[in-house]
Amino acid sequence: MFKKSLLISLLIASTAYSSLSIAAENSLLNVSYDVTREFYKDFNGAFVKYWKEKTGATVTINQSHGGSSKQARSVSDGLEADIITMNQSPDIDILYTRAKLIPKDWQKRLPYASSPTSSTTVFLVRKGNPKQIKDWDDLVKPGIAVVIPNPKTSGNGKYSYLAAWGYVIKKGGDETKAKEFVGKLFKNVPVLDTGGRGATTTFAQRGIGDALLTFENEVNLIKKELGDQYDVVYPSVSILAENPIAVVDKYVDKHKNRLLVQAYAEFHFSETGQEIAAQHDIRPRLESVAEKFKSKFKSIELFSVDEIFGGWEKAQKTHFADGGNFDQIYSK
Repeated sequence: MFKKSLLISLLIASTAYSSLSIAAENSLLNVSYDVTREFYKDFNGAFVKYWKEKTGATVTINQSHGGSSKQARSVSDGLEADIITMNQSPDIDILYTRAKLIPKDWQKRLPYASSPTSSTTVFLVRKGNPKQIKDWDDLVKPGIAVVIPNPKTSGNGKYSYLAAWGYVIKKGGDETKAKEFVGKLFKNVPVLDTGGRGATTTFAQRGIGDALLTFENEVNLIKKELGDQYDVVYPSVSILAENPIAVVDKYVDKHKNRLLVQAYAEFHFSETGQEIAAQHDIRPRLESVAEKFKSKFKSIELFSVDEIFGGWEKAQKTHFADGGNFDQIYSK
């Protein structure tokens, strides 16, 4: 049913597009987070081809990448993104709360709460795993150096922090034990980069740390780029990292490219878009594509932010707001 409605929507957009004036923009800006660079190279190429075949128009897609939270603040402060593609919903929520660039109910505008894909937090370790890191408990041992980006500026960092906290809760621990555990973890973090890509550089190119905490799709990309120097460790339990997207209404109206940007957003949910995500080790949401690529993704127990933390709004206020749990932990 969804596939049929998506096709109809795209066809409508294609038909309507032909009636737009010549002055209408044939370009868009996608503001995204650090580790989507390679995915969007392929995704954007596929969409440009699709749109050319459907409308005859040649599209230019511009990209901006950085730490998820930092990128979102840039948009709320005036960076004119037509679409924002993040790895956590709070980084899109602020476009409503801070600047009223989108409606409050933006997650209702696309399927799967506007999250076409997902990932999870895993460990990247040196080849042969010399420190024998197998689960979260190993990361808090004395003498283990762990590289995690700053949870205040990076969605990657937030998910790593919450994954460690949730691990304790899932094992039967309480909030006090979880806070103590995460405190031990961050005592083992030698440097806090602002984004996931910076943390990868610290670990892979500067040679700092015994383990890098990052998204599943990023560790496979590192191995492809830098060779067989690393191993991937899947912990016993980790967090579901959803990747939401939203059309930025204020700017698409200003740029007069809504039909184009809406079609680009919906292309994320198409079989083509979902297959490109899977090929880049990003977990698809469409069942047909997930089944096709099921051997590519390891089965692992995942918990959601809603399940353990009562939703992103509560998690943000409790853990990452000024004076929250992360500040209390890190100040020590």
